Amino acid sequence: MNDKKASRLRRAKRTRAKISELKVNRLCVFRSPRHIYAQIISPDHRVLVSASSLGQEKTGNVDSASAIGKLIAERAKDAGITKVAFDRSGYIYHGRVKALAEAAREGGLEF
Repeated sequence: MNDKKASRLRRAKRTRAKISELKVNRLCVFRSPRHIYAQIISPDHRVLVSASSLGQEKTGNVDSASAIGKLIAERAKDAGITKVAFDRSGYIYHGRVKALAEAAREGGLEF
């Protein structure tokens, strides 16, 4: 495994350990060069809500990330979830990750 990926996974592991101590639902983000994925995972590791950019036309940009943030917030509201912890999976809070988080906040999620 390359150093960049190992560093990201180390940061993600530390964040997830802290979130698991809190025993709250977490909004987990994964980004690839083409797509972005978001899941709300319960403290007992069940996926409650998910959304991804797989069905969209333009997928690897900030606009699609903010659309996924709005979609995950809407689905979370329908499932009765209002408060989550943000798990950025070791990624820098910038660009697509930041756009998704801000759109989810605007959609009604609290974190």
